Amino acid sequence: MRIGGQVFVEQQNPENWALALKEAGFRATPFPIRTEAEQKDLEDYVKQANLYDIKISEVGAWSNPLSRDEEQRKQAISYCIQRLELAEHIGAQCCVNIAGSRGLKWDGPDPDNFSTATFDLIVETTREIIDAVKPERTVYALEMMPWIFPDSADSYLALIKAIDRKGFGVHFDPVNIVISPRIYYRTGELIRDFFSKLGPYIRNCHAKDIVLRDHLTLHFDEVLPGQGNLDYRVLLSELNKLHPDIALTIEHLKTNEAYQEAAGYIRGLASELQIAL
Repeated sequence: MRIGGQVFVEQQNPENWALALKEAGFRATPFPIRTEAEQKDLEDYVKQANLYDIKISEVGAWSNPLSRDEEQRKQAISYCIQRLELAEHIGAQCCVNIAGSRGLKWDGPDPDNFSTATFDLIVETTREIIDAVKPERTVYALEMMPWIFPDSADSYLALIKAIDRKGFGVHFDPVNIVISPRIYYRTGELIRDFFSKLGPYIRNCHAKDIVLRDHLTLHFDEVLPGQGNLDYRVLLSELNKLHPDIALTIEHLKTNEAYQEAAGYIRGLASELQIAL
């Protein structure tokens, strides 16, 4: 497997970005191009990543294709198609978005998020995005969230069957589905169950951690890998059974030092388990 992350460089360009990733020991990374203004550098970023054997773990398509505002929904679907086309062009491991939300916040809860109608809308919308591109080198995937489908291995598997497209794959973020103390204290079981049901479909994985606080009501916080209760030994062992280029990508950190601290923890466990990163 490959350990992935991001780097912060002054006056970023394709050359210093790729070199900084190499020096940080990251062999995978999300694609950094987010705006049309950056498109002129697209091929240079791909070239530099290839030069240092850095895989593009994901192209983000963060938007709300489930919006109740029809114009916002159309714009989001169009954006997802554009990002999937980009992922296909560069051979990224996946193009990833969340399913969206029926609420006002694009990634927030809503009473209708778990309805049958919303499940059907996710199926319809995902098919529309995939059918517009028909990807062969990448897949469109949905990051799991605690308040929208997919929110478990079983709901992800149900979506795979319902969407019925080879261009649909799995993005695994275990922290996002640790939603109760019972699950929190049994994350190894959660991870093993997910891999047993969805292992062949997994194309990318996020690395972070979670801690349960001891004040009411129920409250979890996201923390650096190693500072919470996620069973990284099980996660690394299960990922190691998949394709050797599968990426475990650290996310949501704000400094290079924090990324190195997180990577150091993961590398230390991998070394104990004799797993190459």
